[in-house]
Amino acid sequence: MSKEEKSKNTTGALARFGSGGDLRPVEDRNEYDRRLKSLPAGKKELAEESARFADLCQYFERQRMDVPVEILAELGRASRLAIPERIEAMKKLNQRLMEYLNDAGEGHFVRQ
Repeated sequence: MSKEEKSKNTTGALARFGSGGDLRPVEDRNEYDRRLKSLPAGKKELAEESARFADLCQYFERQRMDVPVEILAELGRASRLAIPERIEAMKKLNQRLMEYLNDAGEGHFVRQ
C-alpha cells in the first residue's frame, strides 16, 4: 500500500470520529443511553467503566491535576486485554483514581 493510500485510509477512519461520523462524541444524554443499551453486555459494561474513567480524567483536568503516570501506564496495558479482563482492570483503575483524589486532598498536586 502506498503512502497516499495509507493516508487516505487513516483520514477516512478519523472522519468517523468527526461531527458527522458514526463514532462522533454524543452530546445528547438520550442518544448516549440509546447507544449504550444497544451494546452487548460485556461491551456495555466496558463502555460504562471507560466513561467513568473519562469523567474522572476530565475532573482532573478541571482541577489542573495530573493523572498519576503509573495509572496511565496500566491503562495502556489494559487496552491489550480481553474484554472481561479489561473491565476488571478499568474498575481497579477507577478505584485507584478515586483513592488518589481522596489522598491528594484540597490543593495538592496542582499543576503550575
